[in-house]
Amino acid sequence: MKILLIVDDYLPHSIKVAAKMMHELALELQSNGHEVSVVTPDHRISERFLNRNIDGINVYYFKSGKIKNVNLVKRAINELLLSYQAWHSLKHILKNDKYDYIVYYSPTIFFGPLAGKLKKLYNCRTFLILRDLFPRWVIDNGTISRYSPITFYFKLFEKLNYRNADTIALQSPKNLEWFNCNYNSKIFEKALLLYNWAENNRIEPDYTFREKYSLEDKVIFFYGGNIGRAQDMGNLMRLAEKMKDEKNAAFVILGEGDEVDLVKRTIKDKNLKNTLYLPPVDQESFKKILAESDIGLFSLAADHNTHNFPGKLLGYMVQNIPILGSVNKGNDLQQTIENHEAGFVSINGEDELFYQNAVKLLKDSSLRLKTGNNASKMLEELFSVEAAAEKILQRHRDIKN
Repeated sequence: MKILLIVDDYLPHSIKVAAKMMHELALELQSNGHEVSVVTPDHRISERFLNRNIDGINVYYFKSGKIKNVNLVKRAINELLLSYQAWHSLKHILKNDKYDYIVYYSPTIFFGPLAGKLKKLYNCRTFLILRDLFPRWVIDNGTISRYSPITFYFKLFEKLNYRNADTIALQSPKNLEWFNCNYNSKIFEKALLLYNWAENNRIEPDYTFREKYSLEDKVIFFYGGNIGRAQDMGNLMRLAEKMKDEKNAAFVILGEGDEVDLVKRTIKDKNLKNTLYLPPVDQESFKKILAESDIGLFSLAADHNTHNFPGKLLGYMVQNIPILGSVNKGNDLQQTIENHEAGFVSINGEDELFYQNAVKLLKDSSLRLKTGNNASKMLEELFSVEAAAEKILQRHRDIKN
């Protein structure tokens, strides 16, 4: 079977979890005997499109405007153009090829028109991996009003995204439940559960990162990924400030996003000598830093009504690192992690409990070892790439029959 993956970010330049997940999925589908191609935007290329082979995967990059780490207006305009730009740049290729299955990833919501066009062209099935319930979360956190014209505009593309999918895959049981309660029956009949995934390829640390930043004797609390409003970085910075007298604790915040300035400003204003901010690095460097870390941090904004599963947790599980996090109320991620004894999760706003959980992991190396091993077991049980690929393929078989 020929399978086309569509995603707004891909390797080798991206450090985003989506890029890594989709490449691992492509490789797993390929190992099952399928021919896999990828369509993805790239603002760096000067030509209309670029074709590369990455680990045997045929990748088509099309020229687009920048859609990551730019202001919201510019991002909205550039994302709106994604389907048009992809078709305009690659139609001579896409028209002469035929795919049996289209798998597309959201965010972004703006690949719905392209998925619909190709679905009709190939007379094939489509599978939407829905990881971000946009625009709901930006309405929840007050970034836009539910009654504004921009909200209507986003919702129009959200509907197109769902309408052109034969299957819509949500990332947690609570997300699936919420989705089914908030959308009409024609849409939620398409919905199923598909956890995030990762290839379990743990690497051994070489400790060059610790040596470079004089962290040899520290317990490293690591956060790597998007630094934005959805993550509520102020929540993590309050924890770092509360722990600044713990001599063995070091916080490493790595990534990019619209709250980077908040992180830098807090480090400076609060004189947080225990906290290091680093800009994005390539995937291999990221893995090496993660391998030297002791505790994996995550945070979700308190005003979320949906139930995200941050992709960064996959990297923590791969490296046998205990998970320490803070979530919006009712998020089933808390129960999942605690049931597997893979770490400690509190509700955003419970600052004292967040702090106590951090100190507990800081002071007890045997607890870190135990919870880290449990995190690895949780990966194998729930979040393997093999399970994800099989579910996507089984859905195609079920619909076809």
